[in-house]
Amino acid sequence: QVQLVESGGGLVQAGDSLRLSCTWTGRTDSRATVGWFRQAPGKEREFVGSISWNLFSSGTTYYANSVKGRFAISRDVAKNTVYLQMSNLKPEDTALYRCGSKGTEANYRSVSAYTYWGQGTQVTVSS
Repeated sequence: QVQLVESGGGLVQAGDSLRLSCTWTGRTDSRATVGWFRQAPGKEREFVGSISWNLFSSGTTYYANSVKGRFAISRDVAKNTVYLQMSNLKPEDTALYRCGSKGTEANYRSVSAYTYWGQGTQVTVSS
């Protein structure tokens, strides 16, 4: 069993930066994928980015085109935490951000592929 907790959201202005954290407790595997997704009111949950690791790779990242170059995902092994560093935020980035985890890298963009989810942290970007 894995528990995920997100933090770091808030209200910022366009152009600002925020760093979200996704900390997990429970089972720790040598390979896993943690994905960040977001959902704005009235819209479906969408993929933001993910990081995958295994015995041979410390972290492979993927990003949605809408955030590529502005967002970056990293991992702190000692803290069991994955970070989503968001820069140059835009009003359209406003959403509830949630992290999910699963065992493999396959289908990292798919919501249904993730086993565990956090409750989310709200990000609001004003213009």
